[in-house]
Amino acid sequence: MTQAVPPATDSAAVTGWRHYFSRKMLICVSLGFSSGLPLFILYNLLSAWLKSESVDLKAIGLFALVGIPYTWKFLWSPLMDRFQFPLLGRRRGWMLATQFVLLGAIGAMGFYSPKTDLSAIVFLCGLIAFLSASQDIVIDAYRRELLTDHEQGSGTALFVNAYKLSTLVPGSLSLILSDIMSWQAVFAVTALFMVPGIVTTLLIKEPKIYGTPPKNLREAVVLPFREFINRSGWSGALLVLSFIFLYKLGDSMATALATPFYLDLGFTRTEIGLVAKNAGLWASLAGGILGAVWLEKTGVNRGLWIFGVLQAVAILGFAMLAKVGVSTTASNPNTLLLGLVIGLEAFAVGLGTAAFTAYIAKTTDPRYTATQYALFTSLAAVPRTFFNAITGYIVAQTGWFSFFIICFLLALPGMLLLPKIAPWRIRD
Repeated sequence: MTQAVPPATDSAAVTGWRHYFSRKMLICVSLGFSSGLPLFILYNLLSAWLKSESVDLKAIGLFALVGIPYTWKFLWSPLMDRFQFPLLGRRRGWMLATQFVLLGAIGAMGFYSPKTDLSAIVFLCGLIAFLSASQDIVIDAYRRELLTDHEQGSGTALFVNAYKLSTLVPGSLSLILSDIMSWQAVFAVTALFMVPGIVTTLLIKEPKIYGTPPKNLREAVVLPFREFINRSGWSGALLVLSFIFLYKLGDSMATALATPFYLDLGFTRTEIGLVAKNAGLWASLAGGILGAVWLEKTGVNRGLWIFGVLQAVAILGFAMLAKVGVSTTASNPNTLLLGLVIGLEAFAVGLGTAAFTAYIAKTTDPRYTATQYALFTSLAAVPRTFFNAITGYIVAQTGWFSFFIICFLLALPGMLLLPKIAPWRIRD
């Protein structure tokens, strides 16, 4: 079935480097940061907090299950396609509502202790995950409607790398602050980084609606799934869904327990914040710039091939790090090795995620952006939620080196589907 393709806009005429500093691209950067922050609070800061409070590593791994809302968000996405808030509109209204409640929920985390209030913390983590998944639904839909097909590659690359850069707050700044102030203050400061996204939502305009939006809730639920199945039949639909499930499986598992891995190597929270995370900062910036340029030149199909190989190789860097070991003494050059491995991971996985997200965007029909995008990203979140939940048990049985080798092998099945999903010779 032919998709409704948004017409070119005047911003699409902007060429050269000015294109990456256009209003649309800056919106992608701001919303990408706001979208990524809650997730990395759950997967970076939370694990470091629990580890510092002597919570068992297996229990920390099980906390990945709080990400279940990310895998089921397609269930309530039709509501966000169908209903809208007065004055603010369909996309901006849902964005602002989720962002405000996220600000409060993140700040409330610091009022509890993992030693005495674990149940309350689990509840708050689940709430943050639900709100974060809901924010992702509407931001993904807004970005798909904001950008033309020509802009999807570069816009998505900038969005994804801003998404990834948001990890520097809970994964670096917050860890450093935790060594000099209470966890209550740390979560309060971390929550304030939702403010830029709130300001952006207030300043932007509603995107133009292409085609006819759902007239009722039944249409909002049925039509997106019917269009996807009718497009290439059941076999084509299952192939696409299998690829979405497998492409990021290996690197998602490899980074699930990254912070506890660095702590087991002997680094303090401040050293992780300064060495590991700052190494990732510059690599992510480079990945954001090159990813946007490469995807525009090579197209999304070839980007999936090139970046997929790089993100698989990055996993082997962690395996090498686990084998060699790291000393934090100033005379030991293995500290530099840690920075190089983290930098490669941030660069390669950022590129792979950019191409992957651009592929998902182009696979959606602009008439049903919220529901279809939520379906695809929900499936992509399954490995991060359920497979990541058992990573602590795998490490306990195999050790870190064997664990990263397993993650590398799990990165290969998704690559084997590329000849069918994104043929190299076809320039999209």
